[in-house]
Amino acid sequence: MTTRSWVPVPEHSDFPVQNLPYGIFSRAGEPPRAGVAIGEHVLDLSRLGADAGLPHAEDFAAPSLNPFMARGREAWRAVRARLTELLTDEAHRAAVEPHLVPRAEVSLHLPFEVADYVDFYASEHHASNVGRVFRPTQPPLTPNWKHLPIGYHGRSGTVVVSGTPVVRPCGQRKAPDAEAPSFGPSVRLDIEAEVGFVVGTPSELGRPVSAADFADHVFGVVLVNDWSARDIQAWEYVPLGPFLGKSFATSVSPWVVPLEALEAARVAPPAQDPEPLPYLRTDEPWGLDLAIEVACNGEVVSRPPFRTMYWTAAQMLAHMTVNGASLRTGDFYASGTVSGPEPDQRGSFLELGWNGTEPVKLADGSTRAYLADGDTVTLRATAPGRDGVRIGFGEVSGTVEPARDAAGSAGQAEQQQ
Repeated sequence: MTTRSWVPVPEHSDFPVQNLPYGIFSRAGEPPRAGVAIGEHVLDLSRLGADAGLPHAEDFAAPSLNPFMARGREAWRAVRARLTELLTDEAHRAAVEPHLVPRAEVSLHLPFEVADYVDFYASEHHASNVGRVFRPTQPPLTPNWKHLPIGYHGRSGTVVVSGTPVVRPCGQRKAPDAEAPSFGPSVRLDIEAEVGFVVGTPSELGRPVSAADFADHVFGVVLVNDWSARDIQAWEYVPLGPFLGKSFATSVSPWVVPLEALEAARVAPPAQDPEPLPYLRTDEPWGLDLAIEVACNGEVVSRPPFRTMYWTAAQMLAHMTVNGASLRTGDFYASGTVSGPEPDQRGSFLELGWNGTEPVKLADGSTRAYLADGDTVTLRATAPGRDGVRIGFGEVSGTVEPARDAAGSAGQAEQQQ
């Protein structure tokens, strides 16, 4: 039986009633609070409240989703079930309809307070492309790559909501033919099209979380653009890995799609050879069939398929905690760049332009080896949903602003090296 909402939902909306993603919104002169997206509206959960029989209604007046996320899987299920009932049964329309706010009238905020942030490197196609670019005479994958999900700890304080401008970072960078490094604005500013996972239920310090317990801890999924300064990164990363080339901005979409909304999108991941160690094994198919679009200044330049990711989100979580590291509500980890096997499925300009040797041609006649000041990059994604509908993630977008000098004034980047 097909589930339909009495709320009008456009045919190709990202937000049918089968989705119901959570976010934090505000109207002019009012404080931020929690809502869910349905069609062209936001349902104000803080105003709907306990009078509608909504469990844990007190959590939704908070300016982040963390209080609700901390309650765990049974609470998430109970609230989702009640919201579905309220939005599909005409008997509730009179009570619920006054709390629907047009999305065009609201501002959207960072949906959760970030605790820790981890970025992985889980796409075999991306890792292989990077290896071919930087190590052309060596095997594209490092010896450890197929044995564990490689990752690093990022900077939680620079995770920002979609729409936040991205200031071109400054730092040390060294051109291949230069004798010494120089300091200045990055001239190889890039994106990374990623998918992120938001932890709700914490865990005990010293006790690993198994891959089988993934759905008990992860609340939902967001789109991620992990902006990257490739020239700064290339000079600094040996021997300890990414640092200033990554820590200046990570953009996330404002809507958190519940894990339960993605049941119909679950697929088996690619075959893993060699077989992972026991702590990385699970019988649950936690590959996800997400179709991502990357647009530069409104023009789609890539369509990375998330279903090709070698390591799954459940395996990433298991590896992240196998040493006994604890989870906190608001922990956030991302997949790393999503790239597919085809040239038009690459999730970074590093790959799309093959490190500047094959610049991307745009419809206006311009080319991009890397991003220019003023460029706007927007990621969107969809997944198959229950009842044959499409589940959307909204979008994550950011515009590049010129670098600022030590006094805070704007400066110009040099020509690409």
